[in-house]
Amino acid sequence: MNWLAIDGSYGEGGGQLSRYAVALAAISGRSLHLKNIRAGRAKPGLMAQHLAALRAVAEVCGGVLEGAELGAQEVYFRPGPIRGGEYHFDVGTAGSVVLVLQALLPVALKADSAVQLSMAGGTDVRMAPPVDYLTRVFLPWLARMGVRVQIESIRHGYYPRGGGRVNLRVQPCRSLLPLTADMPGALQRIAGVSHVAHLPSHIAERMAKSAREVLEGLGPIQVEEQVLTDVEAFGSGGALVLVAETENSQLGAAAVAERGIPAERLGEEAGRALLAELEAGAAVDVHACDQLLLYAAMAAESSRLAVREVSRHAQTVMWLVEQFLPTRFTVTPCGSLFHIDVHPG
Repeated sequence: MNWLAIDGSYGEGGGQLSRYAVALAAISGRSLHLKNIRAGRAKPGLMAQHLAALRAVAEVCGGVLEGAELGAQEVYFRPGPIRGGEYHFDVGTAGSVVLVLQALLPVALKADSAVQLSMAGGTDVRMAPPVDYLTRVFLPWLARMGVRVQIESIRHGYYPRGGGRVNLRVQPCRSLLPLTADMPGALQRIAGVSHVAHLPSHIAERMAKSAREVLEGLGPIQVEEQVLTDVEAFGSGGALVLVAETENSQLGAAAVAERGIPAERLGEEAGRALLAELEAGAAVDVHACDQLLLYAAMAAESSRLAVREVSRHAQTVMWLVEQFLPTRFTVTPCGSLFHIDVHPG
């Protein structure tokens, strides 16, 4: 068998590379030999959320996954046909369901019928986009590309127990529309949500207030403050998601509540991250760019994204996509921005 060997320590060398490698193998039909998984990390190999993503992709495409276990640094994956239907996946810990979806969503678009996903795990955890970022920033970008995803956030879940739940219905999309995101246009408003569960309400208020102070003077700022009930959240935690809506785009920034980190600091960090995107004139925020590149490679025609920074994550994704698909990426500095052009084969 002709295995495509991918070095899991390349570039950023983290879990994103492993998730996307298996997703791209399923989409392209290539057999994958993934080695040196997270080799440079303090705890190398697959952790629970990485393992959940790999197994989820294998199930949806009827693939054969060999060697996939906690701590594994090498796996073999032979994809099969991508099937629609109902699937339930549980990360089993507070591992991020949003990161698992990074691997599942592009695969589901190539299914032979609609894919119904029920996901359990962490919805708002460190080092991952909160679920409100997914619904308010990322999925609207995909909608512009013709992707139809219905999502229902059933229950929020936090570190260390998880327990969150998200349901999605993904319609197949054989040919994605190209994405032209190089001119954000004038800022219209800044919105968002600051929530806590089983914590004092003033934490959500302080996160939102600190973010507003950073962004003061830019126009209307409407950050909803929520205290979630037992039905709406499992465990204690919280998050802040900000969205700058412009004429032609939406830019996001987020922070997740952490024990020992003042709410004011979290709000300020999220506010400053969003302010940096706006001041640079970016059309796509840094984190959305990392994720959109794979979808742009699946589009029928060329796409362009204007970003303030080409992150190491983005560089790694571009390299990885080119190993599987006849896609070419070019990066061109343009003032305070970079234009990333995506040319599908």
